Amino acid sequence: MKIHFYPSTTELDDLLQRPASDGVQLTDLVREIFGEVQARGDEALRDYTERFEGYCPEDLEVSAEEIRRAADEVPQSLQEALEQAAGNIRTFHAAQLRDEAVVETAPGVRCWREARPLDRVGLYIPGGTAPLFSTVLMLAIPAALAGCREVVLCTPAGRDGRVAPAILYAATEAGVHRIFRVGGAQAVAAMALGTESVPRADKIFGPGNRYVTAAKLWAQQLGTAIDMPAGPSEVLVLADDTARPSFVAADLLSQAEHGSDSQVILVTWSEALAEAVEQEALRQLERLPRRDIAAQALEHARILVVRDAGEGVAVSNRYAPEHLIVATEDPRALLPQIRHAGSVFLGHYTPESAGDYASGTNHTLPTGGFARIYGGVSVDDYLKKMTVQQITPAGLRGLATTITTMARAEGLEAHARAVEEREGMIE
Repeated sequence: MKIHFYPSTTELDDLLQRPASDGVQLTDLVREIFGEVQARGDEALRDYTERFEGYCPEDLEVSAEEIRRAADEVPQSLQEALEQAAGNIRTFHAAQLRDEAVVETAPGVRCWREARPLDRVGLYIPGGTAPLFSTVLMLAIPAALAGCREVVLCTPAGRDGRVAPAILYAATEAGVHRIFRVGGAQAVAAMALGTESVPRADKIFGPGNRYVTAAKLWAQQLGTAIDMPAGPSEVLVLADDTARPSFVAADLLSQAEHGSDSQVILVTWSEALAEAVEQEALRQLERLPRRDIAAQALEHARILVVRDAGEGVAVSNRYAPEHLIVATEDPRALLPQIRHAGSVFLGHYTPESAGDYASGTNHTLPTGGFARIYGGVSVDDYLKKMTVQQITPAGLRGLATTITTMARAEGLEAHARAVEEREGMIE
């Protein structure tokens, strides 16, 4: 990890730059995959699974018997951990379900909004070197709370064709209806287009590699909604001289071990802390099972030493991190200044790992700077809200002149007459 002391504005442009991917090449491959899935359905899914995953699934859908057997393979301790995490996630997200107030905008004119769940949602859960069963809880529990009629999950299986038992157990705990052993861009194509086995989803959720992200963006162009663009995992730590170097180093490594392209940044106004964290991260790295992956991420990690807390927050807002840890003496004092972050972790005893698993907040968050315009996944993402209005005769009389004047000024005579036809019936 390289320390950069008091970088200038120009230097920050380079230091906060995220790596770019070959969008053209990705789009060409994704377009090909979507075309094949549309033309050949399940057959294309099997071919791509064999090509990319190394096995050819006879049955794309995971059977109820497989799901039942999976429970026997999940250790009791993990079952209990999943259940506790699910309870906290459920509690936090259930609080987001609130009826909206009816507003009387004028006498006799009542307006409000009513929420309706999406009919069918598709969840993508990465497999690979670290099957993300926690993401199942994060995506499926809000869908269940919202009342979605069908929750479909796609995830890659191992070379033996089996889906990780913990993913199947979490899916049962969270209320997933159907599970398919399909991964990668082809899974997104299946949920966007529909095949003989995989039903078409109204909206697709979930993280993934750059191919999955490109596929989600392509699905969006074809008319299927997505939660948000997602890229490599990120953490930015804001720390003063009260932060423990071992805590900060552990937080940085917890993101670095996600993948070699993970983005890891420390911003501090303590030179001593910067140097201590650099050494501590190297020491802790040697004890990690995934140290090779984490080491690759640390090669492009940055430690930025700035002049004060205000400059540190400005750097964070400029970067707009997925995860922001505020490891300072008074973290609440900085919170009002933080404008752009997917999820914020306040204080020395609030590791990002808590949000990843069990505090209750959602860990499906915007990356790549999209925290400037997106928030994390919530129950709202599984709902659409329709406006409703009800007007009394007296209320319509009060609006009549305003409506007819505006309608005729726009040249829409029928709009005006729709009011006047009723005016004649009002006593």
